[in-house]
Amino acid sequence: MLRSFALIPAAGHSVRMGRPKLLLAVAGQPLILHTLAAWRQSRVERIVVVVRPDDAALTDVVRAAGVEVVVPPVAPPDMKSSLGYGLAYIAQGHQPTHADCWLVAPADMPGLSPRIVDRLLDQAASNPGQILIPTLAGRRGHPVLLPWSLADEVPRLAEHEGLNALIDRSQPRLIVCDDLEPDALHTFADIDTPQDLGNYIE
Repeated sequence: MLRSFALIPAAGHSVRMGRPKLLLAVAGQPLILHTLAAWRQSRVERIVVVVRPDDAALTDVVRAAGVEVVVPPVAPPDMKSSLGYGLAYIAQGHQPTHADCWLVAPADMPGLSPRIVDRLLDQAASNPGQILIPTLAGRRGHPVLLPWSLADEVPRLAEHEGLNALIDRSQPRLIVCDDLEPDALHTFADIDTPQDLGNYIE
């Protein structure tokens, strides 16, 4: 039986925002809680969030939400490193097999769609070993679903490569989700700048 793990890298420094963004209020609650709520409304089995060791406030909020938190011994320098810590935690704590999968999306996606997550999980059962990427109006978005067999490839990526390099050379399958969500800009939006935050609230 396929098991699924959501992996959320949340160890960035919010450089473009100019202040820690994941605790900024959106509709009355921290941004990160909107993202976690979407994951929890889906059928994904485990949610794992990677947080910097110096970000105690975010760690407390995430733990209070009832999901698993990975705090690396040092701050990950990039998203690839964050994913590596998260994957190692999942491997050690849950012993996934090649029949299982992991899904990745940024932590700052308040419009993340549980229905798209569930469609990817449905498609994973009939597309074993394939990377699945959702599309809306022809636009690629998140989350991306990867077979667990590719988890070992992340630490082997070249220094200049990120997860997209692994995705692109693995011939991902695009999963059309136009019937699930009407607005690609909202559903696939991440919040990087004060303008992004203002646009989302508006």
